[in-house]
Amino acid sequence: MTRQHIVFLTGAGISAESGLSTFRGKDGLWTKEEFQYFASADCLYYEPEKCLDFYNMRRKKLSEVEPNVAHRLIAELEKEHEMTVITQNVDDLHERAGSTKVIHLHGEMTKVCSSNNRYDPKYIREYPLTTPIKVGDDAGDGSQLRPFIVMFGEYVFGMEVAEEIVKYADIFVVVGTSLMVYPANNLILHAHKEVPKFVIDPGEMPKCDALGYTHFKTTATEGMKQLLEAFKEL
Repeated sequence: MTRQHIVFLTGAGISAESGLSTFRGKDGLWTKEEFQYFASADCLYYEPEKCLDFYNMRRKKLSEVEPNVAHRLIAELEKEHEMTVITQNVDDLHERAGSTKVIHLHGEMTKVCSSNNRYDPKYIREYPLTTPIKVGDDAGDGSQLRPFIVMFGEYVFGMEVAEEIVKYADIFVVVGTSLMVYPANNLILHAHKEVPKFVIDPGEMPKCDALGYTHFKTTATEGMKQLLEAFKEL
């Protein structure tokens, strides 16, 4: 295959194989109503200790896991192709696997920010995963320090950029997302109808099927291996 611009859209399913809980799948975090509340802007405002404890737990868990084969196979493609990874995940496993161009639609667990100025770069910084964020920690502008995460009830930043990237992809691949989360689920609509499009997920993906995506109905790692075989035919 000649050099192409390959764009991946990834979700919780790819990180599940590293040991991180999925959000909406069977036994996922978001099947538990209390967790959905803990991950909300309302909880941060009204019960900040519960919200921060929840995210501190998730941050610590992220420090204990490693990228899996699927992450590494995606990163490996950078040796021969222009690559962009658009992820709904807030972990840094793509980066740790070697991917250098990663867009995080829902924020990054490895960073913190201001509660009052969430997207002001002056207050966004790396923060050790094993260091708890505590009630009263100052973000630098007098507001509560918080995870740099898009919580329930908050606006997703950067969708317009992601849409443009997908629009001009030579190959578009969806991995490990149920496509239930708005607005990221609309990105599949922006891939050009003439380019090769693939989806890797063990579940039914009727929206992708209707748009002509080749569906590898399996796990992220096995699906990536099948994808690389398919690429040989392009």
